[in-house]
Amino acid sequence: MKPSTLCVQAGWQPKKGEPRVLPIYQSTTFKYDNSEQMARLFDLEDNGYFYTRLQNPTNDAVASKIAQLEGGVAAMLTASGQAASFYAVFNICEAGDHFISSSTIYGGTYNLFGVTMKKMGIECTFVDPDAPDEEIEKAFRPNTKCFFGETISNPGGHVFDIERFARMAHAHGVPLIVDNTFATPINCRPFEWGADIVTHSTTKYMDGHATAVGGCIVDSGNFDWLAHADKFPGLCSPDESYHGLAYAKRFGKMAYITKATAQLMRDLGSIQSPENAFLLNLGLETLHLRMRQHCANAQRVAEFLQADPRVAWVSYAGLPGDKYHELAQKYLPQGGCGVIAFGLKGSREEAIRFMDSLKMICIVTHVADARTCVLHPASHTHRQLSDEQLIEAGVAPDLIRLSVGIEDVEDILDDIRQALG
Repeated sequence: MKPSTLCVQAGWQPKKGEPRVLPIYQSTTFKYDNSEQMARLFDLEDNGYFYTRLQNPTNDAVASKIAQLEGGVAAMLTASGQAASFYAVFNICEAGDHFISSSTIYGGTYNLFGVTMKKMGIECTFVDPDAPDEEIEKAFRPNTKCFFGETISNPGGHVFDIERFARMAHAHGVPLIVDNTFATPINCRPFEWGADIVTHSTTKYMDGHATAVGGCIVDSGNFDWLAHADKFPGLCSPDESYHGLAYAKRFGKMAYITKATAQLMRDLGSIQSPENAFLLNLGLETLHLRMRQHCANAQRVAEFLQADPRVAWVSYAGLPGDKYHELAQKYLPQGGCGVIAFGLKGSREEAIRFMDSLKMICIVTHVADARTCVLHPASHTHRQLSDEQLIEAGVAPDLIRLSVGIEDVEDILDDIRQALG
């Protein structure tokens, strides 16, 4: 089925007499007839539900829909996008390991990788994704376990050359993890370009209505863990907490998500609530329609900003002449997303004055939902970064992040016009 049909039909497949609409299984526990049935579930010998911290039917239906949209073999929902990014890396890294990340990623993820995971003994090297191959190659080490990047960076709008970095990662025997939040599988499917694992903050376009925080990890099933067994003992060696089970040998293409669920979710517990998964599913049903409108509106707004003499610069890959336009034509031919980065002529105070003058467009700590919203990352989401780290992350001090919604584009432009003064 085509992506637009999967948005509506995938995931929940009711049987005779069951609800047509995905139910909310708002239960922590599930009943079985005898002790042996439960024991087999705990030994991962049978599939089923016994405790919602690990799995829940509502969550699994939505995870299945996202896996099908991305073209993956399996997926796991998490409580937030941050949890998805953490679990995706931590599932194959442990103390003493190293991984590489594009420097142009969301500030919260940058802090997670560079500060918090460092305290856990896992080191991250940040690289400029626009640097030459030979410079990036220097970042790989014998203990490097993965490479991480964002399809479209938040907030700078940089387009990640997936095919290039997949080739580089695979040459070193490690998987490529791509955060596909901004593009969504409607506009880009990273697995088709060689990525191995995809993450999402489902809080953004997938939910689409700013109602439910959540995340998701999808595995392509394509990375051969056993071919690099010495690098990935967590997947290829016996897990003593499951009676010596080796995930890659037992579960094959399902190994990565099975381990993430049975081990990480078991121990760390960042599960998405069934009610949030239900709300996410409602958002997914219209994702294909909304992304089309987000992109069409953003293109118009970006062209307007580019032509206005009060605007110093605009970063939007849909604009001819943009630094990432050529990559966008390759990876995002139907459009990228609704997020535009731009700066105004004048001081940082001019950006603040502009945002405070907006009437319909709200200042919120959010991005990528139905309503147009705005943020100054250096003052808000990326406030914890130094000026040097801001530049490294592709966030200019004057950068304004405008998330263009699905309202009538003329109303959006009218509000921007009056705020520019």
